[in-house]
Amino acid sequence: MTAERELSFGNGSRRFFRISARTSFASPRAWVTAYLTRVSWSDAVVVTVAVLAAQIFRFGSDDPLQPNGGWGLPATFVSIALIVCWLFALRATQSLDRRIVGSGPQEYSRVITACLSLFGVLAMLDLVFRLNIARGFLLVALPAGTLGLLLTRWMWRKDLIRQRAKSQNLERVLVVGAVSPSKPLVERLLKSPTLGYDVVGVCLPPSRRGTPEELRVAEQMIPVFGDFDDVRDAVLHTGATTVAVTSAEALGHQAMQDLSWDLEGIHVEMLVAPGVTDVAGPRMMVRPVAGLPLLHIDKPRYEGANKFRKGFFDRFGASLALLLAAPVMLCVAVAVKLDSRGPIFYKATRVGLNNEPFSMWKFRSMVQDADQKKAKLAHLDQGAGVLFKMRDDPRVTRVGKFIRRYSLDELPQLFNVLGGSMSLVGPRPPLPDEVEKYDGRVSRRMLVKPGVTGLWQVSGRSDLTWEESVRLDLSYVENWSMMQDIVILWRTAQAVVAKEGAY
Repeated sequence: MTAERELSFGNGSRRFFRISARTSFASPRAWVTAYLTRVSWSDAVVVTVAVLAAQIFRFGSDDPLQPNGGWGLPATFVSIALIVCWLFALRATQSLDRRIVGSGPQEYSRVITACLSLFGVLAMLDLVFRLNIARGFLLVALPAGTLGLLLTRWMWRKDLIRQRAKSQNLERVLVVGAVSPSKPLVERLLKSPTLGYDVVGVCLPPSRRGTPEELRVAEQMIPVFGDFDDVRDAVLHTGATTVAVTSAEALGHQAMQDLSWDLEGIHVEMLVAPGVTDVAGPRMMVRPVAGLPLLHIDKPRYEGANKFRKGFFDRFGASLALLLAAPVMLCVAVAVKLDSRGPIFYKATRVGLNNEPFSMWKFRSMVQDADQKKAKLAHLDQGAGVLFKMRDDPRVTRVGKFIRRYSLDELPQLFNVLGGSMSLVGPRPPLPDEVEKYDGRVSRRMLVKPGVTGLWQVSGRSDLTWEESVRLDLSYVENWSMMQDIVILWRTAQAVVAKEGAY
């Protein structure tokens, strides 16, 4: 069932639009409130369970009033106080901000910040006032609660993504701006429906009056609802919950201010695209100058404390991974040796930080003379850009197909991480002849160490186009953060299990 509605826009035309009956405009943000309520209740349950489990582990369940600390406070009283303070810390860091909940690493970052801040303050209070709270109690509560919070947040997000894939719980976006800056935004939102944005239409500049009633973007037709003077009517007509302005200079300062006030009255969010792409939030800061908001974009930073933190994280993570993966690596080594003639490991020359070549180690997954046979298969290349890829490469051995499918052939690269030539997370390690074809922009990939995994691996791997691989690598290089590395490592584990884009 569909319903027809008629609307008259500023250009005098009257148009009919069909709206699906499953689209409800009555409470466009009801799902947001329900989602945040579920997340907040799950936070409370996780924190309570973690603290009570720590209390039972440290003091047992026989006497819940057993004294805890130098002041002799009952253990249950200390637990209740810790639960309340923990939940307050989660609210204080705005971990339930609806603008970040459900997408991106910032939600997880705020949860971790809340947990570490709480226990950091608690440690200082314990030292200053000599509270002497049982260390075993805190040693269990902190990691258990933090991991539990992250896990439940991730589970809620996965459920939200599944609903969004079914066109549920979406933000309805009306794009306002010229065609050239609006199309890239619409294309990216259409390409990634799990981000939660459904483009319901566009409003073009007055100079575009007479434009066809639909605009073709990425093989889809997007309705055109008049010009900039028709934004409010278009919002009411489409039930849009968000207005994304892509041409602030075309609207002008006064019109932008008037539009923000108009949308405030109907509870619609207003977003302004700054005109820069693939720049993460931590690098951007709005600074008012003479009444005008100026967007300050920090340069990417790779030295100093950032370099030290990443180096420590890489070596610690690689050491732990090698310890856990040692039995698997031994089995793979035996299988490679028994399956075909040749060495167990394959040493390939790659280009790393500052264009310095290094030897990258992998388990051999091809026949011994694979490099000599590559020229004969050049006409069957299915790779992207300068990369050579084949889905059914005849040079791949039987064991090689299996270890490639699950990325087991890349485990020896952990030794490269320990040696300092690679990082756990970074751009894809390129071949020397590939680097020779880089232009000035692409060469920025060489400002950081190549990674065992990266955005390219969790976003499709071999199925990506060359341009998309480059864009993801550059985005990582310019927006690196520790939390992003952790999220990529987590998504890598999911991609490996799902065998996405590996061949």
